[in-house]
Amino acid sequence: MAGEIEKLRNGVIVLCHAEGDDPFNAPIHTTAFAKAAELGGAAGIRTQGSDNIRAVRAAVRLPIVGMAKGGYDDGWVLVTPDLIDVENIIEAGADIVALDVTNRVRPNGMDGFQFLEVVRRRYTVPLIADISTYEEGLRAAELGADIVATTLSGYTQYTEDLADDFPDFNLIERLAAEIHVPVIAEGRIWTPGEAAHAMKCGAYAIVVGSAITRPRRITERFVHTIKSL
Repeated sequence: MAGEIEKLRNGVIVLCHAEGDDPFNAPIHTTAFAKAAELGGAAGIRTQGSDNIRAVRAAVRLPIVGMAKGGYDDGWVLVTPDLIDVENIIEAGADIVALDVTNRVRPNGMDGFQFLEVVRRRYTVPLIADISTYEEGLRAAELGADIVATTLSGYTQYTEDLADDFPDFNLIERLAAEIHVPVIAEGRIWTPGEAAHAMKCGAYAIVVGSAITRPRRITERFVHTIKSL
């Protein structure tokens, strides 16, 4: 599986899935986005839920980063809540599993670091630690994460002040300079220029989601900008 990580080097991983009442919230549409991303030269696909993972696996030859979406008791988003989710992700065909590796305590009673240790002992699949702070990234690397991703910067209660329109370049650069595993830049990357800057900060690869696969969000940004003139 180390080869799957190598395939991501210097590449664009496209986040393909929609949520809620979004008209693209169905495996058939997720798969269409994934196929388009592959044709466009993407290095990998990130998607959530067994149905989406299974559909994408049947349609593309790229490495798949799989995750399951859940929630904490206080309503914040939780990436891959429990062991059954890890099992389902692997069974559906994901090559790499993404986990929430933050200080927060899951509904199953484990914080992100404890959960990472349990998953690391039980499975050989490569693991991406989705973190929100520098300290969490350091700890995740120490505990055996194969990749550390800045996915949750701005999306935890103690980093929400960072949830603006810009990627957390400072976090990417600090982690890339310090830890021994690849750092993937994810979160609020809207332009090719921002993607290039993330790579210059030391990112191994980048994840782009809404800017490619969320027409609703893209439209909202244009509408908001025009209305604010």
